[in-house]
Amino acid sequence: MNQIKMLALDLDDTLLRSDLTISFRTRSAIKKAEAAGVVVVLASGRIPNAMEEFARILGLHKRPGYLVCNNGAIIQESHTGNIIYEVRLPAEAARIAYDLADAEGFPVQIYEDGIIYVSRSNEFADQDVKLTGLRQVVVENFRAMIASGCSKLLIPGDPMILKPLEIILKTYLDDEANLFTSKPYFLEILPKDTDKGSALAIVAERLGISRESVLAVGDSMNDEAMLKWAGRSVAMVNGDERIKAIASVVSARTNDDDGVADIIERYILGKEPFPG
Repeated sequence: MNQIKMLALDLDDTLLRSDLTISFRTRSAIKKAEAAGVVVVLASGRIPNAMEEFARILGLHKRPGYLVCNNGAIIQESHTGNIIYEVRLPAEAARIAYDLADAEGFPVQIYEDGIIYVSRSNEFADQDVKLTGLRQVVVENFRAMIASGCSKLLIPGDPMILKPLEIILKTYLDDEANLFTSKPYFLEILPKDTDKGSALAIVAERLGISRESVLAVGDSMNDEAMLKWAGRSVAMVNGDERIKAIASVVSARTNDDDGVADIIERYILGKEPFPG
């Protein structure tokens, strides 16, 4: 067996199939990996409320473990629900991002207390409701709501016009925030130096696991820092081409075809050496 001691898994388009389920084969492979001593950590852009269902499906609520939520802005114990780490986007950065997005005609949303708060209704927020199962609330005075900051601020929109906005925001926010796209139609703004990679480093240190013993699997640009930090990384074949370019390995199967199970069976349970 390869000396992988921690397996970090993104959720959407990685662990989860398109219908937001986890196959029996994948659940079985994860259980066997844990039995072999591997710590499984779920790392997602979702808030804790939208991750706990999948943690329960995998039985992570029954044993000590961690969930990396909000793309690293929150780390929660899987078995207690206790938040052991949290960082928030400063109020000034949140207001600048909101004002610029609003001026360009974009809606803005945040996640608090298991609710998606949006500055105005839009098709992308409706899609987010379907993905996460969270309730959506339209806030009339959104700017006042973010006056004390937030865990993360998200701007939904057509991918073709989000990119110019991302460039503008990076210019104005400078080093005050971390920006990237999760799904092509979601531009996320997080506190400075916050990402899945930095959160995994915190978890690994608590568990006494070196980065060389960590395998991270993802598909999107919000997984970039996690794949770069981990000693071993796999990009899903159905993922963003930029992510596939930086990963050590590209999966042989998609998220809808037991890609994660195949990775576990080959590199953790099997004898196949991890490339590189």
